[in-house]
Formats: sequence, structure tokens, C-alpha cells
Amino acid sequence: MLLDHWPLAGLRLRTPRLELRLPDPEELAGLAELAADGVHDPSVMPFNVPWTDTPVAEQPRSVIQYNWSRWAAFSPESWELGFSVFEDGRQVGQQALGGERFPVLRQASSGSWLGLAHQGRGLGTEMRAAVLELAFVGLNASEAVTSAMEDNVASLAVSAKLGYEEDGIARLVVRGGPVTQRRLRLSRERWAAHRRVPVEIVGLAPCLPLFGLAPADGAGSEAG
Repeated sequence: MLLDHWPLAGLRLRTPRLELRLPDPEELAGLAELAADGVHDPSVMPFNVPWTDTPVAEQPRSVIQYNWSRWAAFSPESWELGFSVFEDGRQVGQQALGGERFPVLRQASSGSWLGLAHQGRGLGTEMRAAVLELAFVGLNASEAVTSAMEDNVASLAVSAKLGYEEDGIARLVVRGGPVTQRRLRLSRERWAAHRRVPVEIVGLAPCLPLFGLAPADGAGSEAG
């Protein structure tokens, strides 16, 4: 069975409105089509890699190939989980959680997007809270980091609500011009103080070796 060799397929994060899980092949196609329908105003670029500038006809294939590449490269030294986000059984976006040398550094990073039709209802906060629960409770992270362009008001508001603190800036070239990206960092203590969204983690235990972890490493217990 797939779960015997790839237990990440059984990992679930559940909040009051959402379920986060890795998509099956047909769900991944649906996620790619959702991205092609629009993620942001084309006049701005919220990503440091402007993947949404890919021609619309090519964008679904690009999204599918990117997700396949991250699954294929998954290892304790470098990993990224691109969860599909479901509301009432319908995909609304993607929420990623990643780590580099995680068993040593205990630092997780996140990134996300929502389809245009699903923005403005607080889903971004809820889905980020879900992966922070996985990071801090499930994987025993010490801190989480993220970043956003200085004009990405919605993303910065989510980070502030969840307790992140400013961690400097980066100057990047995007679409051929200079942009400023704000870095943000969340300590375990500040996460605990701002933790408001209930999250259920299901199916984590058999996944821990893929992260280079074991229960003895201090990974938190799961519900369900």
C-alpha cells in the first residue's frame, strides 16, 4: 500500500473550517487549475519567484511539476510539504511548510496562496495556524520563519495576528526591478501566547522518520 512507503499521504491537519492534506493526482490537477484561475492582482507580484507569470496555458503543468519535484526531493536534510487546503471538500489554496536540516536547527518556514475567490474570509490565518501546530506540536520546532513583500498587507496581517516579529529585510529583483521583502520570525513562546485556532493532527506518527525524527526526539502527541 502507498501508506506503507509514503505515510505523508495519510497526514491530515484539521481546523474548524479546513482540512489540509497532500493532494492525490486528481486533486493536484484541480489545485493547479485553481492557481491558473488567479491568485493575485496581475499588477503586483507577491512572490519572490514570479511563478504566476507563467502563461495561463502552461501554469497548471508548472504547478503539478513543482509539487512532484518537492515530493521526490523530500529528505530530513531538506523538505517541503505543500498541503492542499480544503473547505467543505473544495480546494481553496495551498499551504506549505518546509525545513532545512530540521533535526538540528528545529526551524520551519512557511508559504501559501489562496484562490482569488476564497480570499478575505480569514482562511489564510486558519491554514497558517494549522501548519504552525504541526511545526511546534507535531515536530517540536523551536521557531518558524516566513516572509512577505512590503506591500503584501494581507500576508503581513496574518503574521502579526499569529505573533511573528520583524526579522529584517531582503532586497530582491523581481520582474526585473528592485523590491523589499520583510522577514518575520516566530518563537515557540510567542506562538503559544497567540495560539487561538484549534488544530487536530492525524497520521503523523508513521511520518516522523521521514523528517529524521522519532517520538523520543520530543515530537508532540497527535489527536485522532
